[in-house]
Amino acid sequence: MSVIIKGTGSFIPENKISNQDFFQHEFYSEDGEMLPHTETIIKKFKDITGIDSRRYSDDTMLNSEMASIAAKRAVASANINVEEIDAIIFAHNFGNIPKNTAQIDMLPCLATRVKHDLGIQNPNCAAFDLIFGCPGWVQGVILARQYILCGDAKNVLVIGAEALSRVVDPFDRDSMIYSDGAGAAIISHSENNSSGILSVASQTFANEEAYFLFYGKSYKEGYAEGTKYIKMHGRKIYEFALTNVPLAMKSCLDKANIDIKDLKKVFIHQANEKMDEAIIHRFYKLYNIKEVPENIMPMSIHELGNSSVATVPTLFDLVLNEKIEGHKIEKGDVVLLASVGAGMSINAVTYRV
Repeated sequence: MSVIIKGTGSFIPENKISNQDFFQHEFYSEDGEMLPHTETIIKKFKDITGIDSRRYSDDTMLNSEMASIAAKRAVASANINVEEIDAIIFAHNFGNIPKNTAQIDMLPCLATRVKHDLGIQNPNCAAFDLIFGCPGWVQGVILARQYILCGDAKNVLVIGAEALSRVVDPFDRDSMIYSDGAGAAIISHSENNSSGILSVASQTFANEEAYFLFYGKSYKEGYAEGTKYIKMHGRKIYEFALTNVPLAMKSCLDKANIDIKDLKKVFIHQANEKMDEAIIHRFYKLYNIKEVPENIMPMSIHELGNSSVATVPTLFDLVLNEKIEGHKIEKGDVVLLASVGAGMSINAVTYRV
């Protein structure tokens, strides 16, 4: 028996927000001082993150609605009936937030809303949310594997969706990183053990690292008093990721007993282009390999930004469907999925297609 990714789907909002759209923005420092030279700030931002544009959902669309679209596409890709789904795991961090409000809505939980949208009648299909920072979708895949291996499920729908545009401080330059989107997959039992999940790894560092990402007030004094926004200690996160993510990736790959030369693709959470490039170089360096193989790491951050839990499943779906130039996956290929985020948490999955 093996556990496979039977089908995938994604939803990428059509609203494209370019870097130029921020030229008239005011940005402030943590101390509340207005930052000069907005265009220079945006240019440096592009050089560091690689982001040219990002996607925002329509004003009337909620996170759970994006997720339902991605879920329906994953079900169609897997070619199963929705009544064959034994559990729904919905990874997110901020629930549903209507546009122009600060009210987080998670009642009922978002997984229940997706189950309702899919029209699933079976009460034994458990639907629950997973709050695990940006690595939430990968963690959902790990949980789905456990469900299946212990015999409690044959098909699990795992969703990662977020509308980060609703939780950013418009006066914080870090707000340009974040975007909206949804990705989903059907994780299934298979009698054919020639493919499937080979190994997993999962970690949480909760000492001095616990509050590298946090909720805080706007950097502009007096703006939206009482409302809090996503904030981060970017340099600390960067250094943490470079130190710890390559080690977790190596642990996962070694557990699968796979030679790194047989690894075809690495799907890393799309948080920062320079950070991901540094992670992949350090990963290969752990195997005493100086040159990273060409086209080993697909990237979507340039056009789609950082949609948190949605980045890995969206990227994986795009490559599976050959929608990222220069990248494709063939049957038998071994790939590595890896993510890092709030907590601070890290995880990885080795998978043979």
